[in-house]
Amino acid sequence: MHRCEAQATTVLLTALAPASWGTTYVVTTRLLPPGHPLFAGLMRALPAGLLALAITRVLPRGAWWWKTAVLGVLNIGAMPLLFVAAERLPGGVAATLGAAQPLLVAGLGLAVLHDRPTVRRLVWAVLGVLGVGLVVLGPAARLDAVGVLAGLGHTTTMAGGVVLTKRWGRPPGVGPLALTGWQLAVGGLLLLPLTLAVEGVPQRIDAGAAGGYLWLGSMGGLIAYTLWFRGIGRLPVAASAPLVLLSPLVATVIGLTRGESLSLLQTLGFALALTALVAAQLGPTARKNTGTKEERSDDERYGERHGERSDEGHDGRRARGHRDGRCPGGHRGERARTPGAGAVAQTGE
Repeated sequence: MHRCEAQATTVLLTALAPASWGTTYVVTTRLLPPGHPLFAGLMRALPAGLLALAITRVLPRGAWWWKTAVLGVLNIGAMPLLFVAAERLPGGVAATLGAAQPLLVAGLGLAVLHDRPTVRRLVWAVLGVLGVGLVVLGPAARLDAVGVLAGLGHTTTMAGGVVLTKRWGRPPGVGPLALTGWQLAVGGLLLLPLTLAVEGVPQRIDAGAAGGYLWLGSMGGLIAYTLWFRGIGRLPVAASAPLVLLSPLVATVIGLTRGESLSLLQTLGFALALTALVAAQLGPTARKNTGTKEERSDDERYGERHGERSDEGHDGRRARGHRDGRCPGGHRGERARTPGAGAVAQTGE
């Protein structure tokens, strides 16, 4: 397969994750028992994490115990903040806060990945937030301080999780399903005592709530995060981070199917956000780094010392090939090498 086609496939698969997260608002408000954000986060994380561990039968080793703990807290453990924001804020306000993630990723990427954001990248990130704001914010938008802080907190932790996931990659021979299972299990075990101590189990879980929890734990949890972490490893952060704009756009489409309508200004905002999302996948995404030592993950350096190459090392080099605005592999229009022509097999996927 041509490498440009492979990249497009990766983008589409990765986009399924934020698209599924766009259903969180309607599921939370329409199906789940109110006042139980911790329990919702627990049900989204722990069962899916244990299932992934049972399927892969792989546990972290060495430094990956503490790395998994950090990633699990950032990517999964802070998940109840999303449900707090969804309960206390209109979906539009919560979605706008989440749309700011590419800006946070750009700042954290500069500090952690030494990836200097281009002016073009920052402009499209700002326009994406503006577009989402035009779609979902209205004069009747209600701002709740706790909800706003929860939404910003979840956006910030997710941005940190994206950057560190890109920085650390995956251990050699470990696939995205195992990495997802580790983090979901860690996040779920963190939420378990908090849920029991603070909220407890809802008094009544009807068929609708059970279906909502099942959806959040399967498509919105295990499947979505597996695709998300796989995509982060294969795409530059400048391409993967803007995909979160799909969440509020999908929420908007769901609203349209429920009889809502868009004004002309909201339609223009939808088009602007969608344009920003697509533009982030095209053209140059970042300047070429000068700190080649810093931009390699710890696992890549470990793999080189032991004659191995981790997924992050391979994916990271492939991602850096996109930074000059072309598909990886060298010159524009260059065809991918055929399998076996020096290609490194990906394991565990």
